[in-house]
Order: sequence, then structure tokens, then C-alpha cells
Amino acid sequence: MRRITDVRLPRRPGSHDPVDLSWLKVDNHNLITATGPMPAGGAMAGESWHGDRLSRRGIDLQINGGLGLAFTELSDQDLPRLLELLELLWRDGVEAIAPTLVTCGVIPLRQSLAVLRKARDQHSTGRCQLLGSHLEGPFLAEARRGAHPLEHIAAPSVAALKERIAGFETDISLITLAPEQPGAQALLSHLKELGIHVALGHSTANADQAALAFRQGVDMITHAFNAMPGLHHRAPGPLGEACRRGDIALGLIADGVHVHPTTAVLLQRMAGDQLVLVSDALAPYGLAEGEHRWDERMLLVNNGTCRLEDGTLAGVTLPLLEGTCRLASWSGDADGAIWASTMAPREVLAEYLEEHLLIGNMLSNLLRWEWNASERKLAWREAA
Repeated sequence: MRRITDVRLPRRPGSHDPVDLSWLKVDNHNLITATGPMPAGGAMAGESWHGDRLSRRGIDLQINGGLGLAFTELSDQDLPRLLELLELLWRDGVEAIAPTLVTCGVIPLRQSLAVLRKARDQHSTGRCQLLGSHLEGPFLAEARRGAHPLEHIAAPSVAALKERIAGFETDISLITLAPEQPGAQALLSHLKELGIHVALGHSTANADQAALAFRQGVDMITHAFNAMPGLHHRAPGPLGEACRRGDIALGLIADGVHVHPTTAVLLQRMAGDQLVLVSDALAPYGLAEGEHRWDERMLLVNNGTCRLEDGTLAGVTLPLLEGTCRLASWSGDADGAIWASTMAPREVLAEYLEEHLLIGNMLSNLLRWEWNASERKLAWREAA
């Protein structure tokens, strides 16, 4: 039996509870069997973590591929490499992903969903879990499509959705769409009936249109600030409306390129526990930088940033938890950054776990975070 003392557990941003340290009891099989608060003003025998944080692994709700695989181009021959990617993600501290399928043709979309289903059925220890997929498109605003191919953008309709996901309805967790487009309201109602979460993204929506979408069940914004109206003092747009409401998840790519570090910190302070970090990693994740193919186009990868040949920003190759560490260094708020990549995504999918439910988890499946406040440096490793 092992006792670990002086541990910080996940803390919700904006919480006014006192920051107390905890202890853990770990059995001989590395299983957490009990937790409790450290005694006030007193020490406790055991292995002190000196205030290091303990958390679940991260969950990434927007990741487009890795190791050369784009999730929209999967075939049965890619299954071994897909499983290898899931092992890489686990080593990179990610427990589960919503594999993101960007706008593409109907046939490759359905084929990819079928391959992802096979991979999901082969989940095992030491691999990142595949959640339901995140369809980023095709129901997007053409003016805000970014790197999404114009020829596959579609008008929102229930018929167009069924053409793409019939038979795979339970394999979808999240769909990003532009709710201001004609036909989107009927589609939103149908998606709500299916139990599929909806995010606003690649959209021209103003604050009033976003407010209507939020009332109709849209509960997230995809990659805040990117491919949507910005936050203006006379035109708050979807971001301003989401922050005003206080109950809409705000996805953020914390690479320092998609959103300037200062703007990322301001959003974190406005949004609090609404902030959800995502990687937006593309197929070259896990590979060397340079030129890589993406469908029929070329991706140029430099310093973790992916751009098309015309300079259009397409994504990143940085791991999710690298974004966590960067956000903490910019803001000085390590707890908020850790929450945004580990607990906030669980809330989006209604899989929020209270701190005491760390009991029953293997310590080796969790993350230990060391925060150097004076240097504003956050680092993680497996907890065992």
C-alpha cells in the first residue's frame, strides 16, 4: 500500500472553494482506493508530491488525423496505422478523441466512418479511445469555409445529413455547422432528436443569430475566433453571445498562431470553465515537418503550423497537452489550462467526473503536472 500526500486535484475555474491539498491511497496493483483532504495545519506520513496536480488524461474533440492518416481518407488497409496513432496519442497524454472528419465527399466520409467503427471495436489498454466522430462540415458558410473544399460544401438539410450518416447515427458525437444558413433550424431539431451535439463554426452568424442557435441547442463553438466574426465592441458576434450566456463551450487552439496568446488569455478569463482546448492536429501530426499531402492538396508544415500552398491556415501538428502548457505559460493559470483539456471536454459530452471518481482508476492512467510558477512553466508526465 502506498500513500501519496500534498496533491492538488482538478479545480474548476472560477471556484471560490479554498485550494486544499489531498492525499491518495494506492494499492499494490497501482489502483487508487481512497482520497481525502490533507489535515489542516498538519503533516501526514507518505510520499509528498509538494502540490503537484493530478488529473485524468486529456480529451481532444477536434483532431483530424496523424502519422500521415487523414480521418476523411481512411480505408481498411489503414487500420493498423490508425491503431498505432491511437497508441501515440495515449503516450502523448490523451485518453480519448472525437476523430474529426472535415468536409469531403459522401463516399469517403461513409468509408471513413466504417473504418473508425472497426477501430473503435478494437480498443485495448494503452490506446487512446475513439469517441463518436466530429463532423466539421459540410454544412458551413462558403464565405468562412477556410481550408474546407468548396466543391463539397452543402446546404443544411435532414436529407443531406441522412445521405452522409444513415446507419452511423450512433457513431457521431458532434457536428460543426453554420446555424445562420437556410435549412439549419430544421437540421438542428433533427440532430437534437438523435442526441448529437452541435457546434457553431465556419459561420457568418452575428450575435442575434448565434443567440437563436444557442436557444435551439447549439452548445459549443468550434475553434473560437477562427472562421467566424470576431469580438467587436459594437458587434459581439457568436463569441460575445456565448460568453454572455455562460453555458456554451468555447473550443480554442492554443498554439499561439490560430489565436494570439494575449487574446487566448483574455478568452480564458472571460470564459472560465467554458473553455475547451483542442489540438486541431492534421495528418502530419507525429511526422517530420516539411511538405505533406492532404487530399489533392499540399500541406506545408513549419514549427507545428500547417498551411496550404496559398498560405491558408489549415491546422497544427502539436499535441493537445502542448497547448495546455502554452496556455498556462501565457496566463499563469495552470489549473484553468489543465481543466480546459481534461475536464471541460468531458462536460461537453456529458461525461463529467467528480474528483472523488479518481477512485478506482489506475494511477498509471492519470497525469501528474508540475507547475513552476516563477518561470511560468507547466510540464506533465504519467502519474505512476
